[in-house]
Amino acid sequence: MRSTFRNLIKKISHPFLKYYSRWYFSKPRPFNYKGITISVEPGVFHPHLTLSTKILMDELDEREIKDEKVLELGCGTGIVSIFAALKQAKVWASDISDQAINCVKSNAQLNDVQLTIVKSDLFETLPNDFDLILINPPYYPKDPKNIEEKAWFCGTDFDYFSRLFDELHDIQFNEVLMILSEDCQIDRIQTIALSKGLQLKQYKKIEKLFETNYLFTILKK
Repeated sequence: MRSTFRNLIKKISHPFLKYYSRWYFSKPRPFNYKGITISVEPGVFHPHLTLSTKILMDELDEREIKDEKVLELGCGTGIVSIFAALKQAKVWASDISDQAINCVKSNAQLNDVQLTIVKSDLFETLPNDFDLILINPPYYPKDPKNIEEKAWFCGTDFDYFSRLFDELHDIQFNEVLMILSEDCQIDRIQTIALSKGLQLKQYKKIEKLFETNYLFTILKK
């Protein structure tokens, strides 16, 4: 029943939300959570209409991460990285998008925090060891037409996840946390991980506003 109702709401609201979000995010917009205010620039993944950013920040709020080496892979606006830095972690914030890199630089300055900000296609130009890696991945199975769409679409064959899991083999880490929504094909992503010698283990289930999200840890088999 819940799933049917949710799908009906999505079907009714999708055309409106698509038009509204295109208009609303055509200019910089403020976003605030846990006392942190940032500017979301046009072309950068916006946390306003999703729960994933808030869930990652809620998870960090429960942890002692002081002096830990933390990476936010695909940082977008950088608000999660900023929050981790305010908890005194040593934070790397990376993204493939120049727009996102400029956005996180501005937001870090606005909040007076120090981040190591790196433009990188996955782990291409990053160190190979971290205590904690945070990933809010693109998971809709469609081929992105541009850099902006790479924040949402993982490719029709889930190319993003194939590359991610391949590259994780060469990274030393204590923990990887990845958030996925019930809207994505979790079974398919788990199968790809297994084929790459990794395991996705459900860490936490979060149900809010008719939506279920899952935090997974990624383990090397």
